[in-house]
Amino acid sequence: AQQEGVAIDMPAGPSEVAVFADENADPAFVAADLLSQAEHGADSQVVLVTTSQSLVEATTQAIQLQLTQLDRQSFAQQSLVNSKIILVENEDEALELLNQYAPEHLILNCANADHLAEKVINAGSVFIGPWSPESVGDYASGTNHTLPTNGFARAYSGVSVDSFVKKITFQRLSYDGLQAIAPAVITMAAAEGLGAHAAAVKVRLKQ
Repeated sequence: AQQEGVAIDMPAGPSEVAVFADENADPAFVAADLLSQAEHGADSQVVLVTTSQSLVEATTQAIQLQLTQLDRQSFAQQSLVNSKIILVENEDEALELLNQYAPEHLILNCANADHLAEKVINAGSVFIGPWSPESVGDYASGTNHTLPTNGFARAYSGVSVDSFVKKITFQRLSYDGLQAIAPAVITMAAAEGLGAHAAAVKVRLKQ
């Protein structure tokens, strides 16, 4: 039971980031973005998806260099053990993979990031272009960083002001309106074996 505070009806954590980057990306930027999530803890997951073999090699080197400079190096190292670099043939393959993965944070660090962003359907929050590190979303860009993880971005959105607004729905039908939707209601009620539901409509149509 909720004892205090406000309940959030959404699974959140451990932290995740997926980065899609092409040959135009700065490997130092990519490495920094991956490590910014890896330092959260051993259960964090970071994924690089790329079309560039040279970026794989350069980013791997950059990670090793930057890792030595981290205060939370041990956490990041443990996280990296369970993380992946995935080389794909093209952007379409990358987007298909990323939409299935549905990461908490998705960074698009590539030449046509704006175009690809339009194709993202499953992600907690998307960071577009080389100047949009995930950490700004945590602290300063204005988006809430309580976001769905573990693939739940396929079904949930991040927490927002709307999450704390209680809503009530109201409906008023005219006789003509009821008559128009009655067949659908009666058919669905019959399919569920709920005769009284159907009768509540039928009795009105006899008037």
